[in-house]
Amino acid sequence: MSSSENKAATTDVTNVRPSREMNWPIVLYYIHLHVGALIGLYYVFTEARVITTLLAIFIGLLSVLGATAGAHRLWAHRSYSASTPLRVLLMICHTALGQCSIYDWVLDHRFHHKHFGTDLDPYNIKHGLLNAHLLSSIKKWPNFRQLAATIDMSDIEADPVVMFQKRYYWVLMPVLCILLPWNAPVEYWKESITISLFVVVFLRCAVTLHCAVLINTAVHIWGIPAGDTSYMNSNIIFILTKSYWPHYHYMMPWDYQTGEYGNYGKGCTSAFIRIWAAIGWATDLRTVDTTCIRNALMTATKTNRSAKECLCDEENYSRQYNETEQFLTPSKSL
Repeated sequence: MSSSENKAATTDVTNVRPSREMNWPIVLYYIHLHVGALIGLYYVFTEARVITTLLAIFIGLLSVLGATAGAHRLWAHRSYSASTPLRVLLMICHTALGQCSIYDWVLDHRFHHKHFGTDLDPYNIKHGLLNAHLLSSIKKWPNFRQLAATIDMSDIEADPVVMFQKRYYWVLMPVLCILLPWNAPVEYWKESITISLFVVVFLRCAVTLHCAVLINTAVHIWGIPAGDTSYMNSNIIFILTKSYWPHYHYMMPWDYQTGEYGNYGKGCTSAFIRIWAAIGWATDLRTVDTTCIRNALMTATKTNRSAKECLCDEENYSRQYNETEQFLTPSKSL
């Protein structure tokens, strides 16, 4: 088949809205997970030790960092570069999330960005928060392999840490997400096996699962409501003010300071990245500053190209200062 025929075939696949059916094993998993989470919540307020609850929160925060700082900002958008030890740490945190492998998460998220707001977007904002946040996760994509083939994953496939996790995910995940967290309270402070299971495993996994899915669906909460025309009819407003986070993120997905939950430059994940940058394990932090915007607007004026396109040019995006102390001070909003 010629390259033109291949391109035509790919276009045909992506132009067809797939008819999605329920994935019943996932539906059953969701039902059991959330019933268990409700039981865990009951134990938190009745019988569970405080330290057990604190452990669940601590592991939950680490696993969410694996999704935000790792799968999302590092691997999906290449917002910064990470040393091998940091990539391993983020891989372990992400595995403790128990959602899916990094490879599958990045594939799903890049597909979401590529088809954002269209019928092929699994988290399509046109169909509401319930469909995006819940129903999209429990439905099948009948032609997913063909659709996935349109996403460039060569950089991910070249990362040995990601591919190691992908290959051994179903060995690593039960150990890091279930067995070790479940065993710790029982082993070290004689917590009940049942209470530890429902609080540290079921409740934690349910909460962190929704935190991870929210990365793809935050536009429903913090974005501009569909049909609202009271804002400036120009995307440049999002670049200049860093406001309405989701819209800015879908324009400049590689900005490492863009928070997953409605903030810019002030969240835990941004601070986490800056700390590792100060240590030297995170480098090449990509962001947008005043100089970057000025250069992009000048280039756009001279070339009649869009400001977004000019900002995405490699010579225009800004990198954070090399001085380690600068990483500990977040950039001020413009």
